[in-house]
Amino acid sequence: MYTVLAVVERKPMIPIWQEVVVGAVAFGIVCFVLMKYVFPRMEQTFDARVEAIEGGVRRAEATRAEAEQLLDRYRAELAEARTDAARIRNEARAEVESIRQTVLAEARQESDRTMAAGREQLAADRQTTVRALRTEIGSLAVDLAGRIVGESVADEAHRRGTVGRFLAELESTGSR
Repeated sequence: MYTVLAVVERKPMIPIWQEVVVGAVAFGIVCFVLMKYVFPRMEQTFDARVEAIEGGVRRAEATRAEAEQLLDRYRAELAEARTDAARIRNEARAEVESIRQTVLAEARQESDRTMAAGREQLAADRQTTVRALRTEIGSLAVDLAGRIVGESVADEAHRRGTVGRFLAELESTGSR
C-alpha cells in the first residue's frame, strides 16, 4: 500500500490563483473600509489641525497688528505728552521770570519809597534838630553875650539880630 502522493511541482514565483483571489478580495475590503471610514476621519482631523494652526496664525497676526497699533498710539501719546510737558515747562519758566521781574520791580519801588521816606524823615529830623539847636544856641548866646557885655540883652528884636549874626558866623565857620 503504497500510496503515491502526487507531488505537485510548484514554481515559487507564480502564486496560487485562489490566494490571489482571496488577497484581492481582502485588499478591496480593506481599501473600501479605509476610504469609507478612516480616510474621511483623517481628512477631518487634518482639516481641524490646519484650521487650528491657521486660526492661531490669524489670531497672532491680528494680535500683533493690534499691538502695533497700541504701540503707535502709545508713542504718539508719549510724544504729545513730551510736547505738552515742554510747553508747560516753558510757560512755567516764562511765568517765573515774569513774577521775578514783577517782584524785583516792586522791591525796587518799595526800596525807593523807603529810601525817599527815610530821606524825608532825615531831612525833617534835621530841620527839627536845627531849629531846636538854633533856639538853644540862641538862648545860650544871648545869656553868654549878656554875661560878656554885662548887661541884659533881653530885647527880642535885639536878641534876634544877635542870634542871627552868631548863627551866620557859625555856619560860615562850619562850611569852611
